[in-house]
Amino acid sequence: MDSTLRFPQIRIAAPLALVAALGACSQPLDYDMRGRMGGQIDTSEAALAAVGDRPQADNRGVISYPNYQVAVARNGDRLADVANRVGLPAGELARYNGIEINDPLRAGEVVALPRRVSEPSPATGAPTTGPIRPAGEVDITTLASSAIDNAPASSRPATTQTAPSGSSGVEPIRHKVERGETAYTVARLYNVTPRTLADWNGLDSNYTLREGQYLLIPVVEQSAAPASTSVTTAPGTGSPTPQPPSAAQPLPDDQPSLATTNVAGAASAPAAAAATAPKPVADIGQSQASASTSASAAMQMPVSGSIIREYSANNQGIDISAPVGTAVKAAASGTVAAITTNTDNVQIVVIRHPDELLSIYTHLDNLTVSKGDAVSRGQSIGKVRPGDPSFLHFEVRKGFDSVDPMTYLR
Repeated sequence: MDSTLRFPQIRIAAPLALVAALGACSQPLDYDMRGRMGGQIDTSEAALAAVGDRPQADNRGVISYPNYQVAVARNGDRLADVANRVGLPAGELARYNGIEINDPLRAGEVVALPRRVSEPSPATGAPTTGPIRPAGEVDITTLASSAIDNAPASSRPATTQTAPSGSSGVEPIRHKVERGETAYTVARLYNVTPRTLADWNGLDSNYTLREGQYLLIPVVEQSAAPASTSVTTAPGTGSPTPQPPSAAQPLPDDQPSLATTNVAGAASAPAAAAATAPKPVADIGQSQASASTSASAAMQMPVSGSIIREYSANNQGIDISAPVGTAVKAAASGTVAAITTNTDNVQIVVIRHPDELLSIYTHLDNLTVSKGDAVSRGQSIGKVRPGDPSFLHFEVRKGFDSVDPMTYLR
C-alpha cells in the first residue's frame, strides 16, 4: 500500500524538479548534445560561443553593411510598411524575401533589401554616415568623401558639416534558407545557438523558418575563448576522430565585388581641412585645362575649362570651371570602383586604374556608368552639375595619398 502511494509522488516530483532547474538557469540552453552522451570529445562550449548584440538600426529600421543592407520590422508592421519606410517597391521587396506584401511581420524580424537604399546617417537617426565596416579599414567611398569636404567653400552646398563616416563592426554572414533547413541545422552549421539566431533575426517562439528567407548569422565576439579541442586519452586507447571541418567552421563569405572592395591601412583625409580651405581664385584664364591633352600624358583632362583652384594640401585636387551639362570624361581607362552621394546630394565617382591609381570626380550628375563598369579613356561618365560657379572637382590619388593631377595630365 505504501509503495503504491509513493510512486505517483515520484512521477510528479521529477518533472517539477526539472522545471525548477530550467527556471533557475540564467544561461541559454545548450541544444548541442555532442560530448554529453559519454563521448570523449566535448564541443558543447562551441555551441555557446559568446556573440555580440545585433547592431542598432536607424529610424527607418535599416542596418547597412558594405555588401548588403537589411531592414528591421517594428511591432505591427506589414511588409508594405517596411517597404514604404525604406523607399522600395513593396512588390520587389516581397518577391526578394518570399513573402506577400500584406504579410504581418514580427517586431525585430529582419527583411533583406534587394538593392541598396540611402545609407544611414544622422538625418535618419544613425550616429554616423555609411555602412558598418571592419575596424581599421577605409573603403573607396570613405576616401572619396574627402573630395566633397575639400571642395571650395563658396561653391559647396550650405551644409558642410559631415558626420563621421561609418561605424566599425563585423559584417555577418548572410544565409539563405534552403528547403528542409531548420533553425537548429543552421545554428549547428555556424556554431551558434538557435536562441541567438532567433534573437538576431526576430524568429518566433517555434524558431520557424521559410524557404528563401535570409538570416543574419550572429557574430561571435572576439573576446570569446575558443573551445578546446584537445583530448587526453588513456594509454593504449585510440585517438578520438576529429569533427569534419564543415561541422566546425562557417561557410566562407562571398567574395566582395570590385565595386565594394575595402582598402585597408590608411586614414581618410581630415574633414577639418574644409573649414580652412581658401576661396577659389578668380577665373582669369591663367591655367587652361584642355581636353585635348597630349596623347603621351598618362591622363587626359576630364573637362575643358579654366582651372579656378589649383592643387594644394587643402584642396587635394583641382577645380575646373565648366558650363552646366558639360560631359565629364574618364581621365584614363579603368574600372568604376565606387559611386556615392553625400547628404547634400553631391555625387562622387571613383575610378580605379593600374598601379594603385585612383581618379575621383565630384560635382557631376546624369551619370552614365555604374559600379563595376569598365571605362575607357575619354569615355563620358556624366555631366557637370549646376552650381555657382559650375565646375568639376578632380583628384588623383596614388594609393591613399593625393598627388597633383597635373603630374599625370601634362
